[in-house]
Amino acid sequence: MSPTSTARATTGREPKQERAVRTRAQVLDTAAELFATRGYEATSVVDIAEHVGMTKGAVYFHFKNKEAMAIAVVENNYDKWPTFLADVRARDLDPRQTILALLDRTAEAFRTDRTVQAAARLQSERSLINTPLPEPYVGWIDLLADLFAEAADAGQLKEGVSPRAAAQIVVSSFYGMQHISDVLHQRADLMDRWHELRDVTLDALLPGA
Repeated sequence: MSPTSTARATTGREPKQERAVRTRAQVLDTAAELFATRGYEATSVVDIAEHVGMTKGAVYFHFKNKEAMAIAVVENNYDKWPTFLADVRARDLDPRQTILALLDRTAEAFRTDRTVQAAARLQSERSLINTPLPEPYVGWIDLLADLFAEAADAGQLKEGVSPRAAAQIVVSSFYGMQHISDVLHQRADLMDRWHELRDVTLDALLPGA
């Protein structure tokens, strides 16, 4: 039996450090839920504390203010993308199919994942947040530019199109698409709108896709 297991068996309680990590994650999940559905300005620390079932002081133990929570939500969102790419890479697809599979996975995350939705909304409301948020979009453009470069090397990118231009077009179109879907239909039609965008844009950039 490990020391951790022994401690649990002896005390019958979750170790303090593990409990703190779990509680912090719970606070952050709740903040993401409220930021996504209400927006930054309409969400208070008291709202978050009440939804978690904690006092405001207990929330402040984990985050010094609401701005810190907003930053953490956006950072959590960005932490998801390397995992998505690693999962797609593990499928050993060609460059074209890798791009399509990654963007399909991303679209589904925007439809269902509150952290992803919250981060998108926080970025659109960044003027209301009294602290700089992590820079948006650039990481996605860099990542897709590398993937489009692989597609070009494989002869799959349309002749005359630069990988970075292709990445910028896709990122701009994708984020505009998900925002319009959110504003008009709370993302209920997001996958339909993504499939339309994919069939038109990706077919043009990656002939035969």
